[in-house]
Amino acid sequence: GVPVPGVRYALVAPRDQLVRHPAASSGRIYLMNPSSMLAVDALGPTPDTIMLDLAAAPGGKTALAAVRMRNDGWILAVDVIKRRFHRMRANLARCGVENATFRCADGRSLPRDRDNPTFDCVLLDAPCSSEGRFRLDAPKTYSQWSRRKVREMAHKQRGLIRAAFACLSAGGTLVYCTCSFGYKENEGVVDYLLRHEPAAEIVPLSWPGIACARTGSIAGTVRIFPDNLFDGFYIARITKRNPDNRMRRR
Repeated sequence: GVPVPGVRYALVAPRDQLVRHPAASSGRIYLMNPSSMLAVDALGPTPDTIMLDLAAAPGGKTALAAVRMRNDGWILAVDVIKRRFHRMRANLARCGVENATFRCADGRSLPRDRDNPTFDCVLLDAPCSSEGRFRLDAPKTYSQWSRRKVREMAHKQRGLIRAAFACLSAGGTLVYCTCSFGYKENEGVVDYLLRHEPAAEIVPLSWPGIACARTGSIAGTVRIFPDNLFDGFYIARITKRNPDNRMRRR
């Protein structure tokens, strides 16, 4: 594989070679788009991190976080769809992830569980309309899209981001991302959180070495425009201010 400039741990090689390679079946490599890898880079988990992955299936970002954490700390990986949940568990077992536990649940219900701790960092790769993966030569990729679906996704995303923020420790980091383009599913959801949670604050992101990464319409957030390597993506990094308005240093 050839290294991808600006994306840690990423190598690129022809997909038809990778899917048949023994390293893929054994879990020594994991196939994912570099746009998705940037979300974990923005989150920045370390070996002592207590992390929540709120919509974790199929598990690629969880696996990458475990790499960055050196299989130390703790990850709670949550997904609500049973088929995807079991696929995630199998994927992470194959990849040798040992610092994760799993819960099949609607992420919006987590703040009501008083047994949950708060988390140093939370990753929410929210369910979305997947516009960033549409291909004009593959009608199946966009055949299910509708304006109604976008509205439904935005409603679900607002509930999930409020839950994610409720689970976050003061001074912690929340990364919200989607593989969608529309304002309603991206900046609109982030703006909703900022308006309803006074302690929420944007922590600016930038990847100057990645030409297709541009500033979103909320300053400090990033849109990845698709090219021959990167899928379309949106990423926002948010912190929860301490009651004394000083961010905790980690």
